[in-house]
Amino acid sequence: MDLEEFEVNHRGSDTTANHATSSLSIPDALKWMDGEWHTTSRRARWMDLLGDYAGTEPFIIDGHSLIQLVISDPLLALGKTGDPSFQILHAFHTLERTLDQFIKRSAVFDVVFWEENRHVTLKSGVGAFEDASRSLARKLLFNHLLKIRRVSVYVFTGLSDPKWREYQFVRKPMFALVNDGDTDQVSIDPFATQRLLFHRVFLCDLLTSGLALALLASAEFRDSKVLSFVYESKSRRADDFIPASVRSAYSTAARVLEGEAEDFALVPSPTSIDPLPTLRALAIEDVVLKVASLTRFHDARNKALLFAFLIHLTLLPHLSTQERARRLEPMKAGFKHQLASSFLPNIFHAMEVAITSLNTTIDIDVRVFIALVRFLAENNTYSVQDIFGNEATKIVQDRLALFSVPISTFSQFAVEFLPFPALASPPIENGLGLLPFSNKIFDDELAPIRSLGDDDGAGAHRIDEREEDEGIESKEGSDADEWDASSEEEETSASATKALPEVPRTGYFDDGTLFNDTRHWHNHKKPLLPKHLGGEALLANATEWQRRKKLRADQRFIQTLHDQAATLTGASGAALHQLKILPVGAASNQLPSKPQKQSYKRPASKAKQKQSKADVIHEEYLAQKAQKQINESIEWLAKGIHDLDSETSPSSLETSLSNLRRNAKFSEPFVATELGLYHLHRLFQHWILDPERESASVRDKHAVTALRTIKDILEVNYSTNDIRQCIQDVLNVLGFSAYTYTLTIASTTQEDRPLSFKFVKLVKSKTKEPLYAFMRIREHPIEWQLRVFGEYMDRSMDSQVDPRVSFKPDAWQRQVLDAIDDNKSLLVVAPTSAGKTFISYYAMEKVLRGSDEGIIVYVAPTKALVAQVAAEIYARFSKDLKGRNCWAIYTRDYRIHEPQNCQILVTVPDMLAIMMLSPPLTKVWTPRVKYIILDEIHAIGQQEGGSVWEQILLLAPCPIIGLSATVGAPEKFNTWLEAVQRAGRFQHTFVHHPHRYSHLRKFFYNIHEKPSSTFESISTYKSTGRMRYLHPIAMLAFGPRTIPSDLALEASDTLTLYQALMAHGDLPPSTLDTLDPLNFFPSDRLLQQTDVIRYDAALKACLVPMVDQFDPRNTAAPLYKVIASLEDVTLSRVPTEVINTQPERTDFKNNLIHLVCDLHAQGDLPAIFFNFDRADCEIMAQTLHHALLLKETEWRASNVEWKRKLAQYDEWLSKAKDRERAAARAAKNRVDLDGVKTETVEWQATFDPTAPLPQFSFSGEHTSRTSSTLEEELKQLAHWTSTPLKWTLSCLRRGIAVHHSGMHKRYRILVESLFRQGFIRIIFATGTLALGINAPTKTSIFCGDSPYLTALVYRQCAGRAGRRGYDLLGKVVFYGLPMDRVQRLTLSKLPSLGAGFPVTSTLVLRLFNLLEGSGYAPAAISAIQRLFRLPQVSFDSEEGKHQLLHHLRFSIDYLRRARLLDEHGRPFNLIGIASQLYYTEPSNFALVTLLRHGVVHRICAQLNVIQAKREFILLMSHLFGRRYLPGSYLKDPNMAEMIKKSASMVILPPLPDDARRVLAAHEDEILRIFTGYTLTYGSERSAELGPDTRLPLSGTRLAGTPTFRTGTRFGAWLQETALRVVVRSLFVANSGHDDRFESVSDLAKTARKGLNLNQHAIPSLAPIFAMPARTESGGLHGDKNGNQRSGHPSFKAHAHGFALNAYILDFYTHGQEQALSEANGIRRGDIWFLLQEFVLTLKTVRGVLEQLIMRKREGVDGREGSDIGEGEGEGLSDDLDSGFMDVEDPTERNGEAEDDVKGRTRAAQVGSVVGGVKPSWVAESDWRVLQVVDEATEDFDEKFQAMWA
Repeated sequence: MDLEEFEVNHRGSDTTANHATSSLSIPDALKWMDGEWHTTSRRARWMDLLGDYAGTEPFIIDGHSLIQLVISDPLLALGKTGDPSFQILHAFHTLERTLDQFIKRSAVFDVVFWEENRHVTLKSGVGAFEDASRSLARKLLFNHLLKIRRVSVYVFTGLSDPKWREYQFVRKPMFALVNDGDTDQVSIDPFATQRLLFHRVFLCDLLTSGLALALLASAEFRDSKVLSFVYESKSRRADDFIPASVRSAYSTAARVLEGEAEDFALVPSPTSIDPLPTLRALAIEDVVLKVASLTRFHDARNKALLFAFLIHLTLLPHLSTQERARRLEPMKAGFKHQLASSFLPNIFHAMEVAITSLNTTIDIDVRVFIALVRFLAENNTYSVQDIFGNEATKIVQDRLALFSVPISTFSQFAVEFLPFPALASPPIENGLGLLPFSNKIFDDELAPIRSLGDDDGAGAHRIDEREEDEGIESKEGSDADEWDASSEEEETSASATKALPEVPRTGYFDDGTLFNDTRHWHNHKKPLLPKHLGGEALLANATEWQRRKKLRADQRFIQTLHDQAATLTGASGAALHQLKILPVGAASNQLPSKPQKQSYKRPASKAKQKQSKADVIHEEYLAQKAQKQINESIEWLAKGIHDLDSETSPSSLETSLSNLRRNAKFSEPFVATELGLYHLHRLFQHWILDPERESASVRDKHAVTALRTIKDILEVNYSTNDIRQCIQDVLNVLGFSAYTYTLTIASTTQEDRPLSFKFVKLVKSKTKEPLYAFMRIREHPIEWQLRVFGEYMDRSMDSQVDPRVSFKPDAWQRQVLDAIDDNKSLLVVAPTSAGKTFISYYAMEKVLRGSDEGIIVYVAPTKALVAQVAAEIYARFSKDLKGRNCWAIYTRDYRIHEPQNCQILVTVPDMLAIMMLSPPLTKVWTPRVKYIILDEIHAIGQQEGGSVWEQILLLAPCPIIGLSATVGAPEKFNTWLEAVQRAGRFQHTFVHHPHRYSHLRKFFYNIHEKPSSTFESISTYKSTGRMRYLHPIAMLAFGPRTIPSDLALEASDTLTLYQALMAHGDLPPSTLDTLDPLNFFPSDRLLQQTDVIRYDAALKACLVPMVDQFDPRNTAAPLYKVIASLEDVTLSRVPTEVINTQPERTDFKNNLIHLVCDLHAQGDLPAIFFNFDRADCEIMAQTLHHALLLKETEWRASNVEWKRKLAQYDEWLSKAKDRERAAARAAKNRVDLDGVKTETVEWQATFDPTAPLPQFSFSGEHTSRTSSTLEEELKQLAHWTSTPLKWTLSCLRRGIAVHHSGMHKRYRILVESLFRQGFIRIIFATGTLALGINAPTKTSIFCGDSPYLTALVYRQCAGRAGRRGYDLLGKVVFYGLPMDRVQRLTLSKLPSLGAGFPVTSTLVLRLFNLLEGSGYAPAAISAIQRLFRLPQVSFDSEEGKHQLLHHLRFSIDYLRRARLLDEHGRPFNLIGIASQLYYTEPSNFALVTLLRHGVVHRICAQLNVIQAKREFILLMSHLFGRRYLPGSYLKDPNMAEMIKKSASMVILPPLPDDARRVLAAHEDEILRIFTGYTLTYGSERSAELGPDTRLPLSGTRLAGTPTFRTGTRFGAWLQETALRVVVRSLFVANSGHDDRFESVSDLAKTARKGLNLNQHAIPSLAPIFAMPARTESGGLHGDKNGNQRSGHPSFKAHAHGFALNAYILDFYTHGQEQALSEANGIRRGDIWFLLQEFVLTLKTVRGVLEQLIMRKREGVDGREGSDIGEGEGEGLSDDLDSGFMDVEDPTERNGEAEDDVKGRTRAAQVGSVVGGVKPSWVAESDWRVLQVVDEATEDFDEKFQAMWA
């Protein structure tokens, strides 16, 4: 649901097609469709199609798009102009490899062909050879698909084909992978316009049919993910969407294309939607003969060619992939033209006719055919038998004699061939030799591949720890002494003065200075370590103003934290009950061993022991005291019951009972029991007097309450004879007499004390018969419990008392406690509400009690969760560590306390990874870490940031605790995790608990039914009844093939399902008898949740066979009838085409107030309304607020009573001075003010006429928040928030809030607190609120559809409802979603976790930095050894250990050539850029390259500073602001229209020429390095890899016939002349490609099987410097390919239609948010995050450059820390990216003038250095770089801040 109307067409005045009656030409119609496609493209989302979007849901791959993708491969020699080749073997390989990319990622898909959509693939009308080639290739590839067993193929005539609609109904595909047609625009042929129009209309028809689309050509296979643009389906019908004039032009185009295309149907018209049958297996000679019979050649030349062609067809089964790996034979142009213009088109046509009529397939290889013609021409004296062997000769003689010609005939072709050109260089020279390298730690890890370094001897050399390299000079004053006091000090603090001979110098940042990572990333003056670990004091140089500022910020934060902690623990208005833990002592640094469980034994009898007189007196005193307390409790109870007798209404009685229960005396067993019994007494009294007492609903309500009360009484474990008798009477009258034994206990006291009241009489005194027959339930107690008592059943799972925790843990929870006590690693997978929260805090308490030095790290996926967990820790624990803190917070935006100086660190993954890879911390901090808790560990599979989670797991120095509710296939993930933990010598335990504590009941809000009345006010509103219940089994109407494991049934669901099975299930009587609840369940006790779980499983076991065979078309099927009986009657009456359509925006908005009021009327608030667009959340909140405000305004204007009240208030205000004078006189005369006559009414003093009225507000009425308190908090929020939005504060006053990551942190915390306190009862939120945030709600509502509403997100958000300890039942409501989407969601399964390849070049670099900078600390060595000794580095990777080591070795070589490492692995200066921008790889390496080669210096040296800054921002945009535009942006009319209206240029200009040249040269070196890697690995492991003769998916083997190679002259010649490849797949070599590669992408995608190259682990720069195209009018096209970061399409040399978005440069130019949204196509909710990320990157680059340039002074005076250019207090700068910054939020203000704040902030960063006089040791060119970078950064940041101010 796109409420902000983001996809509204912004083409403005283009109304060409607005009039349905006007006729349009095909170009005009295409222009209109391009505009609509551009509009659709604006809302396309870049997503992981499997992990984030579809999961295990089925989807479609458009067969023609797939074939188009294969044929368009620039490496494929097939149908290309100027090349007569037809290498279908290569095409088969590409086809299978593409499909295998999906299959190995567990994708569920079908390949579907629509015959009418074939024209874009065939390119009809281009030329005879191209037409015939593409047509035949289409048929052969289609036939090949039919041979792949793991792929189902379907063919339909078009979207109007009834069989297609039937397929869509049965299979329910979620989306279709298609091409968008933009690739066709580069074709210069007369029919390109017709094809593109046809395809555009086809895509729009697909979208309007309910299918979402994703782009196949731009799909990027990154690790376990498939990334592409997703286009959401449209809600309008195609006829409504596309005008008749465009339809008419479309029909004209279709007729033209049909006239040009060959009429070859892929298959005859299908009669069913079953997958197509396999092909006929015919002898090759039969097919060849059929082909020959269809040819019509009359001249001798063509007859000879035909004979050779037929022979080559018969020989291909005898040839291996090696013989077919060949280049095109050199020939004269005339002969090539003859083949392409006449012979081959005719033969291709004949072949297509033959295989279609025979329903078979055949192989073809034109290059082998041409090679055969050449061989025969040059060897025409040999006989057929000598050339081809006996078998081929026999075929020629027996079957092809009619077409045979003498071999001598081929001599005429000898003159047509040219000699082979000499190869420029042998392929092996593509790779570079390895540079010398040796490192004492990495040498051991690389030992298995030592042969790589044997040639240069580097592998044998090791560095002595005390050895000083001749080429390294010692450097005084090094930072190294702060973290390394060992004997290696001189070595690690040296600088290289001798250039490495292997890597030429460039003169820029190329002095060989070694890098010391001891300073913060944004301010090199700040040490990384705190004072107690050898660093400097944080406030050492602070001014008094700065100290006061920090103190105030600390105080404000602690107050906010305290308030938040109070709401989390329910202690609002009271003191926090912290657990005070005493210091253990510095000597104890180890965790204690597992504590022994306490055992309680009855003390030995002391009867024979003689008591002293003192003992006797003491016992008597205690007995008297106890009796006194009992007497006081009895007296209190009697008075309380007397007061309760006066309460007449049930609501006031409940309130009074609740107040009594809060009294301390309620803990007395007899008090609790009697109050419970009194509750029963009053319940039955009210029931007897109820006029509706005999109705079923009243009976159920009172019976449920009675049984719940009896359960509560039973748990107290106190009874007397009277109590027991009363309960027996209640059970008897209700019909539960059979349960008397289990629901009552014998008297537990010797003194049978009478009740404090007379219990209502329910049975006759003599006969014990019930007095009130209407009270007895009308069904069997078991059925009654299933129907109405399910949510109140006992939920425990083998719960037992455990002294380690304050509650009774279930069995799985005790298993967790045992594992933590044993210091084991843990993976806990349990659904939300199961009870995982205690795990983290138990581990924290264990560490706190174990020592004063041990550390436990809690890692949360979001900053919001970090703040909440910290507040909870603050509320729970207190420990005096003498100046140190018990806990700390550390995120990218802020830091609370010192992260290195606490025992509990709460952080996010990126920050922990930074700390774990920090050299100084590794030496002194990392060894102290005892546990790492990874909450929401399933985030490891996310598209963004998942690799960081993997790195943490791989490098963790301690056991980990992984927690998640939503891990798909957890066993697979746990297997890898256990291997990782065992590598670290940690034992591991896996705990999987599948059951929720509370059920979720699902509802569909029927927005299609008009509300029964209009909304006037909340108080007068009556429920519309449009919230309709969804039975879980009724969802099976969608037609899944399996029942999800977590599709749980409530007790009532099991009963209705049994009844449906009994009526319609067609089950054997014996099965039904077993499933009968009266037989299945015990009849002598109340049912428990475990009983229902067993019954759930038994019922589903009967359903499984039905589901497996279910066909939704068969209305007579038993399952169909079962489903129909369980469906809601009201919903079943809504037409299918209506209920499966997304509602219009207006209907969605107008019904929102009714939805909320319905929830309010039914008692289902508080509620969280989930929508996954930030702007939509705000729009919904404003819509609801506006509806309330509008009706309130009308009511105020018309209500007489309100007007009278206002008049009284005005009169009271007018007499204010009279009251003041009267009060003054009374004070003067010392008269009691009470004696002074005042107004008769007192409400005016607190009356606020502008406050929301209760009947127009959803705020909670009975909460601890008073209106004055709220107003004070809102005032504070407006003061401290840089961008207060008045409407958000107005919404808060009415109990409405918005929560998403774009809202201010203080606002979000306030919202969460108010929601927990019950004041706010409606939150519109994105999915961030579902990530562990404590926001318990009764109801979760999904508002509108979104691509981000996935199986995982659905479970996370739905799980917020019915949290344990708050509700016994949660509700989930679907609002504004199509019913089929709801069914898909509820039946979806969690996809398996995906994974990345964590060992990137940047990680390797950071590991060397870690090792060297820490002085080879044991923790660093251990981390590296664990990482590279794992059998599988990633849980979803194919890379084995040896291949990983090869990748490591060549990554080292790359880092050496980039001058980031020396020959011993010591880091050079520019490592700061590369490592601190690790998350941008490979852009970080691109910037390093540009810095080294002086490009940045050249840019900054321009005389025009403005131009220099702009060009620098342009450069940074290409590197770090890469956001791709869909191909529709490349259309000049669209661009011109947008640019005319906007200040944005939209498409990013190209890189500067020198930058492109430098990056291209660097890319060539990268390619050569990794080509060398693959050549070496392939050569060394050739035997292990085996022959490359199998296709990757079908497994078809093309090994050929050995006797043909050795026993025939032609076979031997083919073997001799074939290409020899080591790396390249032989199937790709079929098109003539050897081991020379054009790009890293080419290398990765065409490597042979067994070389599992991870393209994204190679730091390729090709996407960055790829040259943009230009439009015909000269406008710039952005890079049509490429991506260097996740989130955008990867580089493809053959892809078209993508340009870079100039949003960064545009914003730097104009600073306008609106222009970025409208012209640049960025959603408003995303703008802040994108710009903030770029700002942080700029500040990182600025900080590193400052550090690099300014530290050069160390070589001048040997000193560090001079005061030149330094201002006071510079240690307080904001270090955004590293997270080391002040407590204060960067968006907050302390009340100073804004300019003052900016000035101080800038001076604290870099301005104090750049703004002053240039230091003498800094070169002019370097100083200029600092100035330009600093000013550009400040200019951009100023615009960024101003936009939100």
